[in-house]
Amino acid sequence: MQGYSSAPAAEGPLARIPDWGIRKIRRHAALIAVGGFLFGFDTGVISGALLFIRTDFALDSFEQGSVVSVLVLGAMVGALASGRLADRLGRRRIFALEGAVFVAGTALAALAPGYGVLIVARLVLGLAVGAASATVPPYLSEISPKEVRGRILTLNQLMITTGILVAYLVNLAFSGSGSWRAMIAVGAVPALVMVVSAVWVLPESPEWLLAHGHRRRARALIAGVSDQETADQVIQRREELRREQEAGDAPEDRTATGWRSLLTDRVRPALVVGLVLAATQQFGGINTIIYYAPTIIERTGLTASNSIVYSIAIGIINLVMTLVAIRLIDSAGRRELLLVSFAVMTVTMALLGLAFVAGWGSVPTLLFMVLYIGGYAAGVGPVFWTLIGEIFPPRARATGSSASTALNWASNFTVSLVFLPIAGVLGQGETFWIFAVISAIGLLFTARFIPETKGRDFAQVDHELQSRFGHRRPAAKKA
Repeated sequence: MQGYSSAPAAEGPLARIPDWGIRKIRRHAALIAVGGFLFGFDTGVISGALLFIRTDFALDSFEQGSVVSVLVLGAMVGALASGRLADRLGRRRIFALEGAVFVAGTALAALAPGYGVLIVARLVLGLAVGAASATVPPYLSEISPKEVRGRILTLNQLMITTGILVAYLVNLAFSGSGSWRAMIAVGAVPALVMVVSAVWVLPESPEWLLAHGHRRRARALIAGVSDQETADQVIQRREELRREQEAGDAPEDRTATGWRSLLTDRVRPALVVGLVLAATQQFGGINTIIYYAPTIIERTGLTASNSIVYSIAIGIINLVMTLVAIRLIDSAGRRELLLVSFAVMTVTMALLGLAFVAGWGSVPTLLFMVLYIGGYAAGVGPVFWTLIGEIFPPRARATGSSASTALNWASNFTVSLVFLPIAGVLGQGETFWIFAVISAIGLLFTARFIPETKGRDFAQVDHELQSRFGHRRPAAKKA
C-alpha cells in the first residue's frame, strides 16, 4: 500500500510495523504471487509437452507454433480486460476469478482429445495468465511499504521463474512415459491455491479501498499489520499525496478515467516507459529460450529427453539469478540492474547467434543460453514487473499495468509465433542477432529515460520521470 511510504524508515510507519506485521504482509504477497507461478508454469510446461503433443496429434511446424502462441494471444486479451475489472471489482475478487479460469483451462487442456480443443484450452489459460500478469504487480505494490516494495514486487518474478523451473522438472518426470497430459494437469494444484487464498485469506488492497471511499475498511487493514496510530498516519499521508497529485494535473486531466487517463500529459511518460520496456523485454528474445529450449538444443544433435534435461539448467539459473535480483533490487536499484542486464543480454545473444552460425555444438550453445538467461533474470525480467507497479499514478496504476502487460504479451505472441519460421528462412543464428540489436536498443532507452524508483514515493518518481521527458514540474516533497 503506497501509504506506508509516508516517512523515512528510521522514524516512519514502517519502523512501527512489528515483525509479525511484516511477516503477514510477506505471506499475503507470497499467495498473491502464486498468480506469477502459474504464469511461469503454463508458459514453461509446453516446451517439454510439445515434444510429445506434436507426435500424438501429428502437428506441423505452424500448428506447433500456434499451440505455444495462442496462450500468448489469450494473455494479451486477458491483460487488456483485467485493468478495468480490477478497478471495478477490486484486486481480491479479480484474483479469485483468475484462479477459477486457471482451473477450467487446465482441466480442458489435460483432457483435450485433439488439436482444436487443445487450442481452445490454451486460449482459456492465456486469458488467466494475462489477467494475472497485469493485476499481480499493482496488487503487490499496494500492500507493500516502500522500503521493501522492490523485494515484494520482485517476488512475482521469482514465482514466475519458479513456475518455469517446476514445469521443466515436471516435464522431466513424465518424459519417460511421454504423458504430456499429466505434465499440464499439475497446474491445477496452484490454481486451486489461488481460489482458496483469495476467498479465505487475502485482504483487499487498501489503496483500492481508499480510492472507492472505504476509508474505515482501509484503516482496519493497515492497523491489522501495525497499530491504530500508524494506520491514521498512513491514510492521512495517502490523502495528502492524492491532493498534491491532483493539484499538479491539468484541469482536463483530473476527470480522465480508464484508458483516457493514460493519454494525459501527467501519465504519458510512464506509459512510454511501460510500453518500451514491455516490447524490448520480449523482442530481446527471452521466450525463444523459455518456450523452445528443448527444441533449440535438440537441433544441436541431442535427443528429446536429453534436451529436456539440459533445459533444466536454464530453469535453475533463471531461478538463482532472480534470487540475486531480489537481494539487489532495493540496494543497487532498478535502473542499475536494467543497464547491466540489457548489456549482458546484448553480448550473450550475439554470441549465441555466432555459435549457431559457426556450428560450435551443444556445449557453447547451452553456455550462452545460460549466460543470457542469467543476465535477463537478474535485471530485465523482474525489473519490468516491478516498475509497472511503481511508475503509474494511483488512479492509472491498474490501467497502466494492463496496457504495458498487454503489449508485453502482444510482443511475446509475435516472437513465439514467428521464431521458428523466421529461423528457418534466415537461419537460427542470424535470428538471434536481431534479438541482440533489440537488447542494445533497450540499453540505450534505459540510460536516457528510465528513472530510479528504489525507496521513493510516487511523487519523487514522477518528478524525475517528467524531467527525463522534458516536462518541468515543481520538485517533489520528500516524505
